[in-house]
Amino acid sequence: MPNRLAHETSPYLLQHADNPVDWWPWSAGAFEEARRRGVPVLLSVGYSSCHWCHVMAHESFEDEPTAAYLNEHFVNVKVDREERPDVDAVYMEAVQAATGQGGWPMTVFLTADAAPFYFGTYFPPEPRHGMPSFRQVLEGVSNAWTGRRDEVAEVAGKIVRDLSGRSLAYGAPEVPGEEELAQALLALTRDYDATRAGFGGAPKFPPSMVLEFLLRHYARTGSEGALQMAADTGEAMARGGIYDQLAGGFARYSVDREWVVPHFEKMLYDNALLCRVYAHLWRATGSELARRVALETADFMVSELRTHEGGFASALDADSDDGTGRHVEGAYYVWTPEQLREVLGEQDAQFAVRLFGVTEEGTFEEGASVLQLPAGEGVADAARVADVRARLLAARDGRERPGRDDKIVAAWNGLAIAALAETGAYFDRPDLVERATEAADLLVRVHMDDGARLARTSKDGQVGANAGVLEDYADVAEGFLALAAVSGEGVWLEFSGFLLDIVLDQFVGEDGTLYDTAHDAEKLIRRPQDPTDNATPSGWTAAAGALLSYAAHTGSEAHRSAAERALGVVKTLGPRAPRFIGWGLAVAEAVLDGPREVAVVGAGGDPLTRELHRVALLSGAPGAVVAVGEVGSDEFPLLAERGAGAYVCRHFVCDAPTSDPGVLRERLGEAAV
Repeated sequence: MPNRLAHETSPYLLQHADNPVDWWPWSAGAFEEARRRGVPVLLSVGYSSCHWCHVMAHESFEDEPTAAYLNEHFVNVKVDREERPDVDAVYMEAVQAATGQGGWPMTVFLTADAAPFYFGTYFPPEPRHGMPSFRQVLEGVSNAWTGRRDEVAEVAGKIVRDLSGRSLAYGAPEVPGEEELAQALLALTRDYDATRAGFGGAPKFPPSMVLEFLLRHYARTGSEGALQMAADTGEAMARGGIYDQLAGGFARYSVDREWVVPHFEKMLYDNALLCRVYAHLWRATGSELARRVALETADFMVSELRTHEGGFASALDADSDDGTGRHVEGAYYVWTPEQLREVLGEQDAQFAVRLFGVTEEGTFEEGASVLQLPAGEGVADAARVADVRARLLAARDGRERPGRDDKIVAAWNGLAIAALAETGAYFDRPDLVERATEAADLLVRVHMDDGARLARTSKDGQVGANAGVLEDYADVAEGFLALAAVSGEGVWLEFSGFLLDIVLDQFVGEDGTLYDTAHDAEKLIRRPQDPTDNATPSGWTAAAGALLSYAAHTGSEAHRSAAERALGVVKTLGPRAPRFIGWGLAVAEAVLDGPREVAVVGAGGDPLTRELHRVALLSGAPGAVVAVGEVGSDEFPLLAERGAGAYVCRHFVCDAPTSDPGVLRERLGEAAV
């Protein structure tokens, strides 16, 4: 019989709806029940494409004796971290403070007041590798609760006080200057893997936001070193196993330093961010590889992640059936030489082995290899490569596909809108701009209420119950601003303004710091506030970027001041930890460059207007905003009272209008003063 999760919209929660565990969703009712029964709360946090979440579910939550013990001694609460990033952030901070590490599945034991007192991540069904079994943990916690309740309450109280006492080292509310950005670049250079590209060791994550900073720094200063790090990292990832060499799209991360073996889940946010990075890399270098990867990644998002409602699903799972009934990580993606021979025949299989770096011993598990592109392009017959890829892809389509998490997350759809709009504009793919527009329409229709308040998620056109957090408002505003620049439709600038006004009203503290949840959001044991970029731009730095762009479009001093105050944390953290605040550094580059305001005025069907608009969009000037429209148009403030031509303004000074695309290109390529 299904439990309470059967009525939820989250695919992750629905995966647990038939567990024998009597799960509750995160709700006041769950804690009232714990208080009524006098038992602790077991909080289990995960997400649908998390491999070890599935493992623990099969081993423990689907096990009848374990479930019976859980139901008798605990109120059990399941949370999708992607639906409730605020709940996840608060308790992950506690887990990391207590254990020195974190991850998912996250397992936390709470009092009925939601105060944590014992923590962990994955627990096995039997003791192994120095870890207690899950049953041992449950019995230990239950015994402590019944026999040493005062001690448990004391521990919980201390943890809550410690968390509440943590304050952010904000620093002065000043924008980082040349010195801080140069120090950040130097620190990145020291952390750069000169042999394999990327930053740090294994596991190696795609450094999307750092690459945006490096490209903007190059555009503003001409630093060849910054461009080289960005270009080499982009190439290494695109040739590695982290990139799907058959269908496009990036996996979550590489388990090794060489980008060979990925953790196979594919997330919308990674692909949206990387699609945009590769489009910008092409813009800076003209690299054919960057162009191909940007387009393939855009096409992957549309073909694999787009939902019936026009939005983009959150993720594809890492696991799938390997053909024997076992759910195995990577089964959909890996190949043995024998499998290549079965599909391609002996001669083409030998070609594919060399092309994709497949070995007899395998680069992954059980003799299978992850496809790479180590030999470089141009060394093989392009038509033959295309034929081999098509045949392998057709054969792979016959395998069981990884599961898809169909929920729409507002923030990640905002990132996808920005990526698809720009990629479509750069490479003359109006279909991609249409897909971006349809996703934006969905967010307005389904996620945004009459007061422009955002819901975090939806599924199958049904809006979720959870309020949007700062990253939702910021990333959706960013997507709308990019779509406005590409489409020339000022309504997207208007909608971004509605969202950013709520940011100013609901998320900004008295000292200019930003909070991840609104002032009127559900109160947790601590109000989450994290300026550091992780897998996506933090809400804090994303808001700074969107506020700055909106101010450049409208001249709003309130929005610009809020952006500059928010960047004070980048002045503090940028030189010390640039890998974890890359988007903040990218926004700081835009401040130092202006950002430039470009208005293109002319008849919509005029080829010259279109060419000037394209030159403006292809400018690498950091954070430049672009408005296009006809003479007399009121679509954008930047168009007001301007005759035909292209205008570039910066720091309250405007150049004379020009109708020469070459002159416009030169003006947009000039170094910042």
